[in-house]
Amino acid sequence: MSSNFSISNILRSNIKQIKPYSTARDEYSGIALVNLDANENPYGSIDGNAYNRYPDPYQTDLKQVIAGIKNISAQHIFLGNGSDEGIDLLYTAFCNPGIDNTILCPPTYGMYKVSADTNDVKCKEVPLTSEYELDVPNILANIDDNTKIIWICSPNNPTANVLQKHDIQEIIEKSNRLVVIDEAYIDFASEPSWLASLHTYPNLVVLQTFSKAWGLANIRLGMLFASPEIISVLNKIKLPYNISGLVQSYALSVLTGDISKKDIMVKEILAERDKLIEVIQTIDGVQKVYRSDANFILVKIANAHDIYNYLVTKGIIVRDRSKIALCNDSLRITIGTPKENVLLIETLRQYTQ
Repeated sequence: MSSNFSISNILRSNIKQIKPYSTARDEYSGIALVNLDANENPYGSIDGNAYNRYPDPYQTDLKQVIAGIKNISAQHIFLGNGSDEGIDLLYTAFCNPGIDNTILCPPTYGMYKVSADTNDVKCKEVPLTSEYELDVPNILANIDDNTKIIWICSPNNPTANVLQKHDIQEIIEKSNRLVVIDEAYIDFASEPSWLASLHTYPNLVVLQTFSKAWGLANIRLGMLFASPEIISVLNKIKLPYNISGLVQSYALSVLTGDISKKDIMVKEILAERDKLIEVIQTIDGVQKVYRSDANFILVKIANAHDIYNYLVTKGIIVRDRSKIALCNDSLRITIGTPKENVLLIETLRQYTQ
């Protein structure tokens, strides 16, 4: 266990001393009968709706509902404008620009590097093995005094597989660095989430999202789970009202309604995934369909780039991952509806026959 880990050892010194912006809503407690503190328009919105007041800066009601769903205390939850906000804030909080570095394991989600580059944080890349698993010895060997964050995407994007639990556990326990596990696709996997391990590992951060299984990509609501100390730091440096009142109220209406629909959709997507894998393996030129624990598959196919372009001309859009490390001649295909999947197969057969 990472018993020697201390957030103060990796937190940027200026972040330790920063005084957060205090919103008008932070400066009192109790029930307000008249709000004259935030320079809002007292007459309401121009459309007649009550959008004239600033939203709860800490999304208290929404976090309580999510805490119940995730079986975790609300003090372990940070909500962001997509998972990307949490990614960016972790760099801001823990990585000194031009000095510190982070470890990535390509092929993986591209925003870890984009955000690192934006924050002037050097990326050390330790590629996955040929079997798309973590290269633990090389990851640990690449840690130096300026390494602050190790990113692990599981199930991984674009390879779709859950990474080995014992590998992740070894990195968490031996790295003594912040280890972020991105679980954007965990609802489609048979392996359990790492949320239950937050109390065991103070250096563990877990990312999840409402964009995939919940079908709420449009509202841009991401979840970050960590120790209360880490959550406190992120709350201190985030934008004051990072989640709009519209998003909060809509998410609350969904999560306090019949949420069994989410599990039904996941079940249907998994069934369609299995069907698609079985059929797509019969397409001429398909060399391999990699194991998937997500709502997409990675397919190695001859002439992948040409096939991608052909599909575009037919109005079918997949992702060409051929130029990404370890993904030569590979297409990433999201699982669609039965009708969409049939159209995909028919179009692929038109090209290959």
